[in-house]
Amino acid sequence: MKVGKYIKKWTTVLLLSLIIGIVGGFGAVIFRKLISLMRGLFFEVLLPHISIYYNGYNLGYILLPAIGSIIVAPIIKKYPELKGNGIPEVIEAVIFKKGEIKGILALLKTLVTSITIGSGGSVGREGPIGFIGASLASELSQYFNLSPEMKKLLTTCGLAAGIAGTFNTPLAGAMFALEVVYMGIFSINLVPIFLSAVVGNTVTLLFLGEAFEVNIPLQIVHAHIELFFLFFMGLIFGILAAYWAKFLFWLTDRFENVKAPLWIKLVLGGLSVGFIGMFFPNYGILGVGYEGMELAIAGLIPLTILILLGIGKMLATSIMISSGHSGGIFAPSLYIGALLGAAYGTILNLLFPNIGINPAVYALAGMAAFFSGLIQAPINQILMVAEITKGYALLPGVITSATTSFLTARFILKGSSVYTLKLERKGIHIKTGRPVVLETIPVKEIMTINPVFVYKWNTLNDVEEMVGKTGHDCFPVVDENMEVLGVVGVKDFLNRSQRIKALPVGRFLRKGYALGYPTETAHDVFEKLMRYDQNLLPIVESPESKRLIGVITKRDIYKAYYRAIREMYIEN
Repeated sequence: MKVGKYIKKWTTVLLLSLIIGIVGGFGAVIFRKLISLMRGLFFEVLLPHISIYYNGYNLGYILLPAIGSIIVAPIIKKYPELKGNGIPEVIEAVIFKKGEIKGILALLKTLVTSITIGSGGSVGREGPIGFIGASLASELSQYFNLSPEMKKLLTTCGLAAGIAGTFNTPLAGAMFALEVVYMGIFSINLVPIFLSAVVGNTVTLLFLGEAFEVNIPLQIVHAHIELFFLFFMGLIFGILAAYWAKFLFWLTDRFENVKAPLWIKLVLGGLSVGFIGMFFPNYGILGVGYEGMELAIAGLIPLTILILLGIGKMLATSIMISSGHSGGIFAPSLYIGALLGAAYGTILNLLFPNIGINPAVYALAGMAAFFSGLIQAPINQILMVAEITKGYALLPGVITSATTSFLTARFILKGSSVYTLKLERKGIHIKTGRPVVLETIPVKEIMTINPVFVYKWNTLNDVEEMVGKTGHDCFPVVDENMEVLGVVGVKDFLNRSQRIKALPVGRFLRKGYALGYPTETAHDVFEKLMRYDQNLLPIVESPESKRLIGVITKRDIYKAYYRAIREMYIEN
């Protein structure tokens, strides 16, 4: 690349990532200010007017999230993309939609989630902040009509800026974007992502003075013998995280099967969460939950209450997300990990009083362990704990618990995470921790449409003639409805007598063959080609419909791989 062109390209990339960092940071600031405003309206203005006390409990808490649900219901009905935390939608946009997200969704996500959290909904703000940053960055990249790969990179920069700003952890924010979303990790591409994360964090600190609202005691340490306890905690939390993810989508199915309007489901979810939160109004069940985390880390919550709060937050967040509300699982999962981690540490301190166990160690390590298992991103959490504690004393224990939980949950979830499980429900199959390039290439972009095929009644002689005319060595076999029955190729007619070659190909089809779908990635179909030893993979409409819509060969995948390498590597 010529020097002038090289300088121009890098100037553009760094300038845009700088702007996106500023935009993402401002998005985080506005979002948090709006949440604070909504919380004041609901808890300080509205709650006193609806408070009804019974046996010492304020029944007004039950109504707050339900009222918020009624307000947001019309918006969510019109824009169902607003449901949930937004990170799966960013992953889908980066891999399958060229990094493009509608800009209006950023504004609506800000409004809807701020009302949900402000009214006491048990969801987090971090996922939505990341989505808001990503969608604003996407809108900017679309305005400048950038290349698809540049759109993907800058959309990821927006996500990193939002996450970094909300936690005051620029390194962990950038790593979250890299581990969870941007699956094309090249050293040269890390520069704009880290720049956006640092700038987004700086903007948040300039306007708010703080990012992560939990005061963490400094110089927390643990003894080396405690690594065994932390390893065992990682096993437990990996199991908990995996089955909580499964429960979340099981409950989602139950809500979706309810024959009722969306607003009724939202109100039902809000009432349920309000009821749970009524028993613990000052411990973080209602809203994001940072106040409960701070109390747990400080050791100010009794053991029984710690366990009840951890379980209560699990249930409350599951109900909010499953009923269709807009909100994240980032902060709730940290809350669950911190509360149950503190409980685990408290139990250990009772069993082994001579070791000098500090439950705060297990609260912080529990945050990392539970979240790592849930989203399958251990490096992000290891770095986050190091940044929020401003030291590295806890790193051995955090690494032990986070990686153990990550591997345990990975075994149970078979390579999925709470984010990719949502995409799998839409027919989009993405697995975490796989070769990054092929995982970012959707099948529909590289398949050959209108492929050459043969009918089941064609003979092997017909196939031999088609090989000579087309140069192809393999073809899909279909019936009169264009539904795929198998594949046939050169090896099926080689060394065959003329009598055999005169028979229809339907008699020579293998019982075991693979099919691909347009919602899969190049990695998925490549694995199928290798597993079934096929040179060609028929692509059909869906698992329910085997109607042929295209084909993919190993050559197609190789070409797509090298093309993606060139496009991702922005220095070229």
